Amino acid sequence: MFEKLRKNLLQLFLIILFLYFFILVFLYFYQRNLLYHPNENNYSGDQISVDIQKVKIQTSDNLELLGWYHEKNLKDYKTLIFFHGNAGSLENRIHKLNHFQDMNINFLIIAWRGFSGNNGKPTEQGLYEDGKSAIHWLVKKGVNEKNLVLYGESLGTGVATHLAQNKNYAGIILETPFTSLVDAAKKFYPYIPVNLILKDKFDNYKKIKNINSPVIVMHGEIDQIVPFSMGKKIYDIANEPKYSYFTKYDDHMMEYDEKLVFALKSFLKSLN
Repeated sequence: MFEKLRKNLLQLFLIILFLYFFILVFLYFYQRNLLYHPNENNYSGDQISVDIQKVKIQTSDNLELLGWYHEKNLKDYKTLIFFHGNAGSLENRIHKLNHFQDMNINFLIIAWRGFSGNNGKPTEQGLYEDGKSAIHWLVKKGVNEKNLVLYGESLGTGVATHLAQNKNYAGIILETPFTSLVDAAKKFYPYIPVNLILKDKFDNYKKIKNINSPVIVMHGEIDQIVPFSMGKKIYDIANEPKYSYFTKYDDHMMEYDEKLVFALKSFLKSLN
């Protein structure tokens, strides 16, 4: 009887081990489909009210990225480059871009490779290349890097933080930043060794220490995707000058209300 029970337990253990290994293999090869969601639609029906020019930005690996560009005055105003998150299209950011028309800034928002009809597949290194190419495009138009403001939204904070290291940009805006994708993934996959199998890590907490440009961190305390504690940690370890816009009731998709817009305007004014 005990021998049979032992064999049954061993068989059960082997089945569980096989299933766990299968899950690890699946996650390793399918992880980028779980991370990047170009077809997700968070907002729809918004009408853009700020004048934009649709542009194409060439990357060093011969991809063309769609961008929306608004030029108000390159000489007198800062230029903001917007790096969006891991889901949706440029149209999903219209509700944010419309507020920029009331600010004295030029702006460029780009769609990542694999997003908004762009060719290619998103990866950590690929997104870094996309961001560098967008900055290079602006520099070729005559924008001085000292007048550039990098705006990272969620996953885009990983690109903004990476590219801002050891640079003298005018400012850095981080909306709902994470410490690293490893930390964020552990929340959803606590029993998976994500630090071993994760391909795209975006280690913001290591890189924020290398940024000496003014930084503002924006985060809501009830964020269900990126815990507020991560944004707070990024703020705590950031160098001065640094500012925060923390709210009690914002989830991951922060409310672009008068208070948030005022915080952005105040930050941008402080850079002049």
